[in-house]
Amino acid sequence: MKKLFLYAGLLALLVAAGCKSDGNEPIPEPKPKPTPGTTVDTTRHITPVVPVELKKAEKVARDNAFTFDLLRAVRKHSTDANVFISPLSVSMALNMTLNGAVGTTADEMRTALRESGYSTADINAYSRELREALLRADPKTTIGIANSIWYRQGATVKAPFLEANRTYYDAEVQALDFSSPSATATINGWCARKTNNKIKEIVKQVDPATFMYLINAVYFKGAWHYPFKKTFTTEADFHRADGSTQHAQMMRQAYSFNYAKDELGQYLEMNFGNDAFSMIVMLPDEGRTTRDMITAMNSNRWEATIKRMSPKAIALILPRFKAECDYQLQEGILPDLGMRLPFSNAANFSGITNAPLFISTIIHKTFIDVNEYGAEAAAVTINDMVGSSDPHQYKEFTVDRPFLFAIREKSTGVILFIGEIGEIQ
Repeated sequence: MKKLFLYAGLLALLVAAGCKSDGNEPIPEPKPKPTPGTTVDTTRHITPVVPVELKKAEKVARDNAFTFDLLRAVRKHSTDANVFISPLSVSMALNMTLNGAVGTTADEMRTALRESGYSTADINAYSRELREALLRADPKTTIGIANSIWYRQGATVKAPFLEANRTYYDAEVQALDFSSPSATATINGWCARKTNNKIKEIVKQVDPATFMYLINAVYFKGAWHYPFKKTFTTEADFHRADGSTQHAQMMRQAYSFNYAKDELGQYLEMNFGNDAFSMIVMLPDEGRTTRDMITAMNSNRWEATIKRMSPKAIALILPRFKAECDYQLQEGILPDLGMRLPFSNAANFSGITNAPLFISTIIHKTFIDVNEYGAEAAAVTINDMVGSSDPHQYKEFTVDRPFLFAIREKSTGVILFIGEIGEIQ
């Protein structure tokens, strides 16, 4: 039985524009109201967002159902304080593989991905449309989605499988001598190039007995629409879930953000670039936990929360944070979602080759960095919000305890990344 390796590699580098300074100052006071008879121009000079329209837009709800189910499964099998995943990267890698899956093996993969009822042709067409739409959604935000297939030199791979992945996933396909000392460096070099050198190693050593490697990489770099200023960043306490306290660099700003609240906690949306992409911070109320939110969240609840959001004057305090995570998705995580047969000797991937195959390993490696700065700073125009001079009219949103966050494309509602931060690194 030959081995099939899947690598769902992710890089999400989130940065924001700002002014460099070595000073520390409190949160800025809002600008005073204009005097009677005067007007203030609050127009933001940005490129208008062109909404993305998908032919199978209803599938986004299925994708987001997979997002929250995957997050729950990862959290169940991880003891780390921080969890960070890209459901987009995982689903893209598995949907590429689905082109070679047959019978019950394919059925289980669709079940795990919450794609039951969709044909492989439907999934391929949707994946291509979504990928192309995300790549053009915002010229002010850098996003890369890359796929590749590496198969052992001399192996026979069925042409329809390769052609489908070239056509719908723009996959690079290459035969490689897995016994060569340079094979490992070749594959890791591809990952490094596609993630701007943030993920340099996805495979420690290429196994000469492996039949094929399928790899997906996602790279995201966005500048905050409303940047933080480092002059307002100060050190403060962050309270971990275990009750201990650590020092964190807290970024501060006061603006109007989309906001919602329910019985579990508060939700705040921060836009990137020209507002096509955003990050939603989910902060549990005192007495609630991130685990409560993870347990309760599903596609319907998420959609309802987004619809309830409305602009509100917010005094925001958010920590700088980084996370690097590494998961073996075949170890309980995907089996919990109903995908078991593809990892066994009974798997049927005869759409790839006539030789028996099974999936040996699915590695999902992630990186994220959230701070004040952005290389796009010069391209972002920010006008001060005009509000009351009374700071008590600002709703406080202080993220000084464990929280969740998600990065999404707003017009489609597709979630690219989602995570839980329990400690600051």
